[in-house]
Amino acid sequence: MSQCVTEETAIDAGFVAEVAANDRALYYGWVMLPLSMGALIASSPGQTFGISIFNEPMRSSLGLSHGQLAAAYMLGTLLGAIPITYIGRQMDRHGLRRTMLAVVSLFSLACVLTSLVQGWMALVLAFCFLRMLGPGALSLLSGSTLAFWFDRRLGMVEGVRQVGMALAMASIPALNLWLVSQWGWRGAYGILGVGIWLLLFPAVALLFRNHPGDVGQAVDGLSERASGVPLNRDANEAFWGLTLGETLRTSAFWIVAAGTALFGLIHTAVFFCMVPIFQERGLSAGDAAAVLTVFAGCLAVMQLVGGVLADRVRAAYLLFTGTAGLATAILLLFFADAAPLVLVAGAVLGISQGIYFGAAHPLWARYFGRRHLGKIRGALMTINIGSSSLGPLFAGLTRDWQGNFDLALMVFAIAPLPIAVLSLLVAPPRRTGSSDAWNL
Repeated sequence: MSQCVTEETAIDAGFVAEVAANDRALYYGWVMLPLSMGALIASSPGQTFGISIFNEPMRSSLGLSHGQLAAAYMLGTLLGAIPITYIGRQMDRHGLRRTMLAVVSLFSLACVLTSLVQGWMALVLAFCFLRMLGPGALSLLSGSTLAFWFDRRLGMVEGVRQVGMALAMASIPALNLWLVSQWGWRGAYGILGVGIWLLLFPAVALLFRNHPGDVGQAVDGLSERASGVPLNRDANEAFWGLTLGETLRTSAFWIVAAGTALFGLIHTAVFFCMVPIFQERGLSAGDAAAVLTVFAGCLAVMQLVGGVLADRVRAAYLLFTGTAGLATAILLLFFADAAPLVLVAGAVLGISQGIYFGAAHPLWARYFGRRHLGKIRGALMTINIGSSSLGPLFAGLTRDWQGNFDLALMVFAIAPLPIAVLSLLVAPPRRTGSSDAWNL
């Protein structure tokens, strides 16, 4: 006992000056926030809203039908979803910084190689790597970063990070359109690949750190006594966490994963087919563009608001509100026959998605810990990307069968309702003793 006291006293004496200095210094987590935002924005060339601008010139250049292009996108997305859990394991094993540097380099290379595609099979492979490394790996690493730096304010900073994606949705399509008009779709993808590497790789190499212990700080910028986390260079050992297997045995994981996947499926389907959906209702492509703008604006605001609420309100209530809002938005779109109503539908969709993901993003670290966060979020990302590939296919097949999108929209409006009810049951697993003992 006396030896323990002596050791603790020595540690306190050795770090007291460092703690005092860190309390006065800028918390490095605020440096990590823009880096994680930059990584998320950089995934845009692999996101649906980023690829959509290239669809028509790519299809015409390669001599593909609309069906062949859609099939290539679906197959590439499904194949790209498979390795993401493995990438999460590499994050847990090698750390965020090394994994991020590798993924940034590979994603930039994937963009350059996409510019060289000559046939359908090569396009499938291009979509596979774009989807796997962009919305898959880069989004995974970006979404895991802040959980190692923030706890009490994790919801708020996650909301700020997600604002970056909303801004990207509002601006990247216009940038891509300009690049295509100037250098064609091949030149545009080549420029995007080189630009991402030149902008992001040096920033990550110079500034990115895995956790507060790397810079002698503690989570949330608190001192050692306030945080309860030792200020040492092996701070990862202080992060508890369920294994992937333990996490998969919880109902909370599957309920929130189902809601996340449903948002991805419906969001991708509606946006991928937005122009023909609007045309069936007597609306124009200009109305579709206006809805995207309204959606992006509401999403940007509500992801920040949702993140702040997630630090103060029980996650189950926010998840319920977001999922019920998704059903409401699609129902409004189903009955829309004039521009004002579809604008309202776009606003409700942005608000509901912002609230849901404002609660969901910090939930993974808070409920399941950080020790195996890469594998857990990797499994979630695999589910989400796989489901998002099925949305456009379902919408397209039902349109071919029925002659319109009404059946797809009705299914999309009903499907979130049982998930909304189940969301009220979401609660964190109860720790029953030691950090590795759980009541699942």
